[in-house]
Amino acid sequence: MSRLAAALAVLAFAFPATASAFGKEDTPITMSDGVKIAATYYVPDGSPPAPGWPAVMLLHGLGGSRTAPTPLGMSLNSVAETQLVPQGYAVLTFDARGHGQSEGFVSIDGPREIQDVRELFNWLAAQPGVDGQRIGAFGYSYGGGAIWRATAEGVPFAAIEPAIAWIDLDSALLPQNLARSGVVLGFWQAIQARAAPGLDLLVNDAITGQNLAAVHAFADQRSVRTLLGSIHVPTFLVQGRRDFAFDADQALTAYARLKVPKRLYLGDFGHPPAPNPPGEGAHVLAVARQWFDRYLKGLPNGIDRQTPIEVAPDPWTGRTFRYRKLPARKTLRFSFPGRAEIRSAGKVARTTRRLRARTETFGSPVLRVSLASPNGWPQVVAVLSALTPQRKEIVVSAGGARVRLGPKPKPIGVRLISQLTAIPRGSRLRLTIAATSTAQSPRNLLYLTGVPRSSRLVVGPARLSVPLMVKPISR
Repeated sequence: MSRLAAALAVLAFAFPATASAFGKEDTPITMSDGVKIAATYYVPDGSPPAPGWPAVMLLHGLGGSRTAPTPLGMSLNSVAETQLVPQGYAVLTFDARGHGQSEGFVSIDGPREIQDVRELFNWLAAQPGVDGQRIGAFGYSYGGGAIWRATAEGVPFAAIEPAIAWIDLDSALLPQNLARSGVVLGFWQAIQARAAPGLDLLVNDAITGQNLAAVHAFADQRSVRTLLGSIHVPTFLVQGRRDFAFDADQALTAYARLKVPKRLYLGDFGHPPAPNPPGEGAHVLAVARQWFDRYLKGLPNGIDRQTPIEVAPDPWTGRTFRYRKLPARKTLRFSFPGRAEIRSAGKVARTTRRLRARTETFGSPVLRVSLASPNGWPQVVAVLSALTPQRKEIVVSAGGARVRLGPKPKPIGVRLISQLTAIPRGSRLRLTIAATSTAQSPRNLLYLTGVPRSSRLVVGPARLSVPLMVKPISR
């Protein structure tokens, strides 16, 4: 028998492939401040392997719960019951503080919520038959943000899988000091009834551009961009191609900076406008379990030696594309001459010639535009859309910036959201400059706050750079 075969035989004995039955217990777990967190604990039937069961914590998104549907097509409890516990994992799911059946108030993955993650980890590690040295975590959106911060603060996970989450809350929701107010308000509505005291004032400050130093400090305390060097565990990053809340750069930046075993998946699910196809969710869950099998069970399944970057096309076809490093990119550049003056509800729209080939963006478009205002115009919003031969308009990306303008033209830079957007051959790109995203379309709810009715804006020449994949993968 070869050494590899012998090793596999030993591991197969130590970790049975499936557990046909399992125990399930809904239990409140009391935190150190007395708040009860509603949780469900799963453990496979039978005797645990010699070191104890490997275990996984599952963390839900903002406004959700352990029993609510997720972008993966099932609740976290269903993920536990179908994907993990039958494969020999103990699992803890829970409703985050201020969510579902749990007590307390929501403070957006603040210090108290991170302390909850630490205490729940300790509770799980102390359960009979659980190996406290081999506990992993999977979380999406809000739950992914908690995993990032908890890991950076020393919660000793053995492997993590943050999905469609943020590493920098400031750049995600308040880039260039202008809140993506539609996204912020959507999140706020999900938690408003159970928000921590004072959070409403901070949300208002973010949207109106007041007390921004306090808003930035709040976001920094919930981010890990500057703390990635303190993360030393294998990390599987999952992010959406088309996600206007937490864009692709949140994962791309983390992947570039992490110095650990790592894997990156960019797919067709996430926050709007992601379509979240069910088949892709099943694929991602399978890869996620392989990651845990390798780094929690120690199974030599080869995922650590596979090509580490995986990108799904749009729409989902069941096939993905793999890369050893990020796909090769090129830059498409446009110049828009001219000068136009608009009122508060107006817009300037400039359109390119038709694209001669299908294209696919990969990253953040960057706009440089000359702006002036005779009486003050506090913000600028840019929307890049594609007008297809089928007479559809696809929002490729958008961005905004809080600005200080005077009568003299001033060059302004706007970095748009990092997306992977497929653009059909024969499309024309349209750049819309205004005070809100609704100027491009009433359905575009990214930037909602306007400017004073008396405001005037003079839009001069503009230059736009759009990063593209050298070889598009979507059709």
